[in-house]
Amino acid sequence: MNKSLKIALEVVLAAIIVLLVWLTVKSIQKPVKFNNEVAARSQVAIQRLKDIRTLQVAFKSENGRFSPTVDSLKLFYEEGKMNIIMQIGSNDDSIAVANTEAIKKANRRLKPAELTAKLQEAYNNGQKVVFSTVTAIPVKDTLFHNRPDFCIDSLKYIPFSGGQEVEMESAIKTVSGVQVPLFEARMPYRALCKGLDNQLRINLDADRKDQNKYEGLQVGSITAPNNNAGNWE
Repeated sequence: MNKSLKIALEVVLAAIIVLLVWLTVKSIQKPVKFNNEVAARSQVAIQRLKDIRTLQVAFKSENGRFSPTVDSLKLFYEEGKMNIIMQIGSNDDSIAVANTEAIKKANRRLKPAELTAKLQEAYNNGQKVVFSTVTAIPVKDTLFHNRPDFCIDSLKYIPFSGGQEVEMESAIKTVSGVQVPLFEARMPYRALCKGLDNQLRINLDADRKDQNKYEGLQVGSITAPNNNAGNWE
């Protein structure tokens, strides 16, 4: 074998070795990159599901049930009001407590709302008293007002999905003889992982199925009460 041919073969073999090493490294890094991207996307999705849960709890406090759609949650956020209980005075203030008991004793025939009005009048006149009052405040002034990144218009969509909507249901089930409002909101991985390696996503779904877990992210459950927990918690 002449020297030129030997050098050429060595160059080819070196190139093949470099290619094989590169392919090996790439095959190892591929699932790592996939898992990292899924984790990053999941963080965004989890925050959105937490926001849905926050609105659902507020919606239930005012309506006695959960909302079946994100659109009705959006309407509740934009136009609804919440009753907020405000405490006036302190039970640790002995003077305020004594004044309150005196007013209650003098007006014991009054209805609760009328008694509260009496206490409010005394408070407005500068007298120390202790009582609670209920005030209706717009939902948008109560929830998420300190969250500059909150966008109500994005709430119904699964992040990174290209516009696919969050899957949501609500129901009222009888549990131990008691009517219990339930809801669940879901973001399947097939939507959340759109654009990522499809085979790795299929493998992820298969792993979840093998563990008898939902193939995605979910908050709440309409099959069994779980205190509105998320499946990431």
